[in-house]
Amino acid sequence: MAHTTRLLGDNVVMNPWMLGARPRTLPAAVVPVALGAAACVGESGVVWWRAVPALVVSLALQVGVNYANDYSDGIRGTDEVRVGPTRLVASGLASASAVKKAALLAFLVAAVAGLLLAVVTSWWLLAVGAAAILAGWFYTGGPRPYGYMGLGEVFVFVFFGLVATAGTAFVVAERITGIAWLAGVMAGCLACALLVVNNLRDIPTDREVGKRTLAVRLGDARTRWFYVALLAASFVVVLVLAVSGRPLALVALLGLLSAWPAMGKVIDGAKGPALIAVLGATGRTQLLTGLLAAVGIAASA
Repeated sequence: MAHTTRLLGDNVVMNPWMLGARPRTLPAAVVPVALGAAACVGESGVVWWRAVPALVVSLALQVGVNYANDYSDGIRGTDEVRVGPTRLVASGLASASAVKKAALLAFLVAAVAGLLLAVVTSWWLLAVGAAAILAGWFYTGGPRPYGYMGLGEVFVFVFFGLVATAGTAFVVAERITGIAWLAGVMAGCLACALLVVNNLRDIPTDREVGKRTLAVRLGDARTRWFYVALLAASFVVVLVLAVSGRPLALVALLGLLSAWPAMGKVIDGAKGPALIAVLGATGRTQLLTGLLAAVGIAASA
């Protein structure tokens, strides 16, 4: 693998493999683990070290999905005309085979960490992990990628919302509480908001190459309101958490307030490169809201 660097805005230099891992999407992997662990505070029989391999699984899956997406879109030619961040295969920064190997390596890391958790908890976790890896690959891979059919948000909500949050709670405490499920819904909504902004930006180019994401199917205007609805749903979940015995979870509203400028830009019709900044802001909101909610949930136990 090459170790050259790429010059980004503001004279920031980034290794292309770091670029391909899409750091702005990594909050989607951190937040559900933090929330799942927080939901276990106050429970009996908690084994905290298990949260570490759970985080490894989540991060490795996210990176694996990103590389797999880069590879699959690259060989299909759907990334040849991009408005968003550079992709490794389409830009020629790395060969398709190298990016494919990087994706498989990331999935292998997730599988090994998941195997450790299955050994110390329950073997049915292997089935969940296998489903997550297959879903990650076929998101844009295979002959009929479901991400091209408008089902990407379903995958993100299920695996980077419900499964990652509830799964973390299970491996840490070997039980899943209602608080963990609620937190998983919030994590899923925030993760989907990130994807929606990404796909909103890419509507023109995705439509041109036949990539019918949910954003393409909904159209520009409805996709923008869908983004707002996801943030509003996260707001409602925080309120439900507060009245469900975790009142300090309300601190997460401070995180959601940070999304106000980004939401304003989306509603006002920001397009193309302007949505790249919105994507970064949404990722920061996701991370801040998730971590504040985790602190509030834990402190209320």
